[in-house]
Amino acid sequence: MKKMEDKILAEGKVLPGGVLKVGSFLNQQVDIRFMKEIGDEIARLYKDSGATKIFTIEASGIPIAISAGFAMGLPVVYAKKHKGSNIAGDVYSVPVKSFTHGDTNNVVVTKEFLSPEDRILIVDDFLAHGSALTGLISIVEQAGATVVGCAAAIEKGFQNGGDTLRKEGYRVESLAIIDEMTDEGVVFRKQ
Repeated sequence: MKKMEDKILAEGKVLPGGVLKVGSFLNQQVDIRFMKEIGDEIARLYKDSGATKIFTIEASGIPIAISAGFAMGLPVVYAKKHKGSNIAGDVYSVPVKSFTHGDTNNVVVTKEFLSPEDRILIVDDFLAHGSALTGLISIVEQAGATVVGCAAAIEKGFQNGGDTLRKEGYRVESLAIIDEMTDEGVVFRKQ
């Protein structure tokens, strides 16, 4: 998505340690008009997937998932990073390591929200090493549901998570794939 690449170049900031800060439009302050375009693009890419639900992980994936949910007319389910007192009953869970935060969370979703009949589109803001998406795929498998694809707003191609998932047979669509990120700038993969 050319507009995603342009937005990254105009507003993104490369930080030490392979971190791309896009808080001005994607994951701290949300550009609502742009978010609608993101949702519409994900809907266009997966219009024939047969998805019945969109699945993400809190917190930064939620606006993208909701936007895609609106565009596709689908409910959105999100995994929580901790089992709090407001989560009752049986849950699906899996440990997920965060590249950005450097910690591991035991993410959970209540079993009532995913069933074997579901066809799941997994959506997230970033795809780096693939830990979050791999964890969400594990939860979908625990539920006996089917993954129809994965969508990321931004993929860090140089960290290989997306390519690994593609080699495993998953359809992965990223709106922008960064192949190189340095203090001098960002190089996008030709799509």
